[in-house]
Amino acid sequence: MPLSEPALNLPALRGTDLPLQGLTLLVVEDSRLTCEVLRLMCQRSGARLRRADGVAAARAHLRRYRPDVVLIDLGLPDGRGEDLMADLAAQPGRPPIIGMSGMGHDGLPAGADAFVQKPLPGLADFQALVLALRQGRASLPAMAGTAQPPPPDPLALQDDLRQAAQMLGQRDGRFVAGFVLGLARSSDDPALASAATDLGPQGQGMARLRQMIASRLSAMGDGVVPPQPGVQAP
Repeated sequence: MPLSEPALNLPALRGTDLPLQGLTLLVVEDSRLTCEVLRLMCQRSGARLRRADGVAAARAHLRRYRPDVVLIDLGLPDGRGEDLMADLAAQPGRPPIIGMSGMGHDGLPAGADAFVQKPLPGLADFQALVLALRQGRASLPAMAGTAQPPPPDPLALQDDLRQAAQMLGQRDGRFVAGFVLGLARSSDDPALASAATDLGPQGQGMARLRQMIASRLSAMGDGVVPPQPGVQAP
C-alpha cells in the first residue's frame, strides 16, 4: 500500500498468522462501520478490540483497564479526540496512540504517535503499524493508504447512515461533514464524499447531503426519513 512521505520502515510481520495475538486495542469511535472494520482486522490478527463511543466512555474505560494500543477518532459526539489524546499522552506509562479521521490532518495531532486517514489501511499495514508502535517507534508519520481493508458491513453502513440522517440540522456542520466524509471514504462512495466536503459550517449544501443519504437508505430498504432542520429526531 502506498504510504505518505516520508516512507515508513515498518517491521516485517512475525512468522505467524496472528501477529497481534494477546494484544488488546481500544477504539474510541462513534462510527459503527469503522469499528466493524477494526473488529474484523483485530479478529484476523489475534487481537482483542474494545470500543468506547465517545470521550466520556473512553475515560471511564481507561480508569479501569489498560489497553495495549488506543485508536482515537478526532471527531467525537461529546468532545474533541485531540483533547483525549493530549490527556492520555501526558500519563506515565501510557499506551501508544493512533489518531484517526476522515478529514485528514496536517501532521500528527498533539499526543498521537501515528495518524491514519480513513479509509483504514489494509490488514497487513494495520498489523505492521501496531507492531511498530509496540516496539517503541515514536511519532510515525501519517498513513494515507489505498489498500482495501475488509469490505464494509451493510448493517453497520446502514446504522451509520441513519445516525448521519439524525445529525443533519442538529449538529455543527463541520462535525457532520467529518462523520459523513469518513463514512463515505470507508464505503468507497465518492459522490457522498463530495457532498460531505461541500457542506458548509452554517448548513450550506445540507439539502443535497440529506437527499443523498435518504436515497442510500431507501436503496437499502430503510424507510428512515432524515429530519428537517430544527426538527428534533424522535
